[in-house]
Amino acid sequence: MHFDATFFALVALVIFLGVVAYAGGFKAMGAGLDARAVRIRKELEHAAALRKEAEALLAEYKQKRLDAEKEAAAIVAAAKADAEEYAGEARRKLSETLERRSKQAEQKIAQAEAAAIKEVRSLATELAVAASQKLMAETTKGERAAALIESSITAVKNRLN
Repeated sequence: MHFDATFFALVALVIFLGVVAYAGGFKAMGAGLDARAVRIRKELEHAAALRKEAEALLAEYKQKRLDAEKEAAAIVAAAKADAEEYAGEARRKLSETLERRSKQAEQKIAQAEAAAIKEVRSLATELAVAASQKLMAETTKGERAAALIESSITAVKNRLN
């Protein structure tokens, strides 16, 4: 039988494995692997919990975004309603202002007409009095004529004014 280096490497490996088994190395390796498996399992559970928490936060923020969009839409709708109400109020006030100014203009026109009529009557009265004076002066002479003219003029003035 011929022993070469491969045989001696096999024998050394078997001896090494025997010493490791006798010293409890396989148990320590198994315990180390078990501890590593437990640590990895805990990390996976922690990662799953973090993922659930992240999903819950994502859902919460999506809901908040939807609520904010609804609130923004409500604000825009309220602003439009306020703008329409303001426009209606402005139209109503403009209409009232135009109506009031129209009435004021009509009143001023009526006052101007009344003043013009009064002035025309006054001028007509003065003209009639002057004509009567001239006519009476030409037809009546003396002191009696002057008294008659004065009383007539006073009477005409009082009636016409």
